[in-house]
Amino acid sequence: MLALRQQLVETQAQLQALQEELDETNRGVVALYAELDEQAIQLKRATELKSRFLAYMSHEFRTPVNSIRSIARLLMDRVDGPLTDEQQRQVQFIQSAAVEFSEMVDDLLDLAKIEAGRVEISPAWFEMVDLFSALRGMFKPMLENHSVALIFEEPQGLMRLYTDDRKVSHILRNFVSNALKFTEAGEVRVSARREGQSQVRFAVADTGIGIAQEHLAAVFDDFSQVASPIQKRLRGTGLGLALCRQLATLLGGEVGVRSELGKGSTFFLVLPMQLSEASPNRDVLA
Repeated sequence: MLALRQQLVETQAQLQALQEELDETNRGVVALYAELDEQAIQLKRATELKSRFLAYMSHEFRTPVNSIRSIARLLMDRVDGPLTDEQQRQVQFIQSAAVEFSEMVDDLLDLAKIEAGRVEISPAWFEMVDLFSALRGMFKPMLENHSVALIFEEPQGLMRLYTDDRKVSHILRNFVSNALKFTEAGEVRVSARREGQSQVRFAVADTGIGIAQEHLAAVFDDFSQVASPIQKRLRGTGLGLALCRQLATLLGGEVGVRSELGKGSTFFLVLPMQLSEASPNRDVLA
């Protein structure tokens, strides 16, 4: 009887020790959760401040950039008199730099809007032929390199889509612009075809410099730029493709790339042919 009582006392002591250890562990877990909550709040606050800063600075940059572009256009139009060949070359440089700066500002502003959840999705029915025709007309004046052909294939098995045509155009414009930028000779080919029963696949294929396999995973990351001799001559924020990925996600789709170094790249966009009215992305961002 005495031995049993002694064993019971020892068991109770062990249970008490375990309980104290468990209580200590619980206090540690509670403290850890509190610390994680505080860090999450700080991270959210920092993200909001970054988005507000980007939006504010982008708006502030737009006015002087547009002024520079307007003045350069007036000079190129010889409103105040003729230009020498050297003056024309310098003004063209100013105009080109201002356009690049304007595109950077637009990228930063779009990024800020997406991060702040202020991008509106406005789906509507539109004709595929009209989309390609608008893109063709947009890029025609920009084809300065006669060694590169820009080809728009007739859409295969597609007539109309129900999605935000401006967002789709934005993504494709970025793909085509990059393809032309990094293709010194050959062609840039834009196509669209039905994929399965309810999706469409857009593709922009080029015969440019291509991308090494080790860089493919980071192509759509923020501020990512692939190192290359051509890249060193061209400026940019590295945000264009990251924006494309986020816009595709808002439209219920995805973007991707296939490439081989020295043999060209194919950037693609896969979207539902009809954007759902009950899309979670639209509920959050519209």
